[in-house]
Amino acid sequence: MWTLHFLFTKNSNRFPTSFLGLALMLLILFLASPMSSCTEQESNSLLHFLAGLSQEGGLTKSWQNGTDCCTWEGITCSPDRMVTDVFLASRSLEGEISPFLGNLSGLLRLNLSYNLLSGVLPLELVSSSTIIVLDVSFNQLNGGLQELQSSNPLRPLQVLNISSNLFSGQFPSTTWDTMKSLVVLNFSGSIPPGLSNCSRLTSLSAGDNNLNGTLSDDLLHIALLEHLSFPKNQLEGSIGDVSKLKNLVTLNLEGNGFSGNIPDSISELTRLEEISLGNNNMSEELPSTLSRCTKLQITDLKSNSFCGELVGADHRRRHDVDGWERDLSDLERVHGHHE
Repeated sequence: MWTLHFLFTKNSNRFPTSFLGLALMLLILFLASPMSSCTEQESNSLLHFLAGLSQEGGLTKSWQNGTDCCTWEGITCSPDRMVTDVFLASRSLEGEISPFLGNLSGLLRLNLSYNLLSGVLPLELVSSSTIIVLDVSFNQLNGGLQELQSSNPLRPLQVLNISSNLFSGQFPSTTWDTMKSLVVLNFSGSIPPGLSNCSRLTSLSAGDNNLNGTLSDDLLHIALLEHLSFPKNQLEGSIGDVSKLKNLVTLNLEGNGFSGNIPDSISELTRLEEISLGNNNMSEELPSTLSRCTKLQITDLKSNSFCGELVGADHRRRHDVDGWERDLSDLERVHGHHE
């Protein structure tokens, strides 16, 4: 901080205003100027990413070598001038994702969704020691996802969205051993084993894919899970025991090939607000235990072969599953066998 010294003459009782104005102007300019800019490593990492794009969506207008990358479009920095956020969603970007983005040592969030990016997802991003949100959904990424060694240090990743791409193969099972902080996962492919190791997972969404097989017992043991959504896939078999999912708010399995009945253990889901099982091959008697889910607002059971009646949780209304009706006073929608 500068120390300002002002002179007073012996015979003057007036402050030298012109000098004071000049001094204050210099002080304002000093305080307003940035203390530093982003490092050369961070600028170079972003420019490597830019160089790998065949369509850059106008980024070159602000992404100029020799300028502070913290001022570039789509870039956010921390007070100490480290890049923390790269937000480039819906920019019509084409090309491949550079692994040099993994050199951004303070990066917390990377969003490249809704572009036309192709190639592989660099392991440097999935295995980052800083990234907590990684969203590359709705692109044209392909190939398999690389294995993370279980001996690697734990990674802080909380949200991983890789849905609506062209990935193939199995989701690496070793990933769960190094991602204990994972909260949200949105993916395509087959349901991998080991999901129960993600003990903090609260939302699992993989609709409109080609998932097949069954809901594994492993999946139904994620105690903190609040939203389980696998609509419009090719899953089959029975739903299984859901009693461990006591925090579940949304269960959406519509548009699959599930068979059997609604498990009696549904009564354990006291926080359940939506159950969507329409367009499956389910049958048998509707469980009376469903009435214990007193917070249900949406119940979609259409295009199945259930029999019996759906008893409202307040025992004042009964809904025939061969038809459907609305009761706006209770904000409840119930679908039966036909729409």
